[in-house]
Amino acid sequence: MKMSQPATKIPLIIIVGPTASGKTAAGIRLARVIGGEVISADSRYLYRGMDIGTAKPDMEERQGVPHWLIDVADPDETWSLSLFRAAADDAVKDIYSRGKKPIVVGGTGQYIRAILEGWTIPEGEPDHRLRDVLERWGNDIGAEELHRKLAVLDPDAAANIQWQNMRRTVRALEVIFSSGRKFSAQRTAKESPYDALIFGMKRERAELYKRIDMRVDLMIRNGLVEETAGLLAKGYSEDLPSMSAIGYKEVCDYLNKKISLDEAAQLIKFRTHNYVRRQANWFKPADPAIHWVDPEDNEAMLDIINRSIH
Repeated sequence: MKMSQPATKIPLIIIVGPTASGKTAAGIRLARVIGGEVISADSRYLYRGMDIGTAKPDMEERQGVPHWLIDVADPDETWSLSLFRAAADDAVKDIYSRGKKPIVVGGTGQYIRAILEGWTIPEGEPDHRLRDVLERWGNDIGAEELHRKLAVLDPDAAANIQWQNMRRTVRALEVIFSSGRKFSAQRTAKESPYDALIFGMKRERAELYKRIDMRVDLMIRNGLVEETAGLLAKGYSEDLPSMSAIGYKEVCDYLNKKISLDEAAQLIKFRTHNYVRRQANWFKPADPAIHWVDPEDNEAMLDIINRSIH
């Protein structure tokens, strides 16, 4: 955003913060004022039909503001971090080429870092036999325990992968065992092509928890159980990474009569609280690159944008 930056760098606004902090609404309000378009950096928003459990903004909320990387995949499709980064880069260039302001909004920390730092993620040739072994191991001991095994071998990789995402845990272990090197050590970064201005949504932890709990209750009233049952009826397995997301996993357990609906709701709240604490590792209050603002204070963001440009 600063005039001193090389002209080749594309100005990019990024809005980050924990779950339920008000990122989505802030991004839409800002986009309407400055002529922006929103690029979602939320891994859960990628999937069609997963609306209630992800708190995805509906079409009425998005009215007048084009959104990118929402509803671009079916729940059984795989989106790697590299695929996301390439799609996000294309979206930024497209928006900027038309004289609009690209605004990245999201709480998935590794997605934000991938955009900012140009991450290149180790892909390599898949070892299907090893992958099958690791997947069976994961099914035997559970996704959380498999993630703990990864944390022993490569703490940095484990910190960047949610334990519920067994597919990514398996992939990291596959790369480690195949190459003999840490998965995290094989990720490379390059100079960012963007002149980024980052806003963080500032809310007290107690307020966040309260907002999360209210949101979960509203999700259930609005049909989270029915949405999950509908996805299962369409043939999407509860073992898919997308279906293991917080909210869907617990409702699947309820539908399988493992827990009550009240227990499912309490687990969703508890696990989302924990997720907020993990997000704090990505978006630190002390990070000098982040301008922390009240999510409702559009004027503060506009003032910072104007001062950064001029």
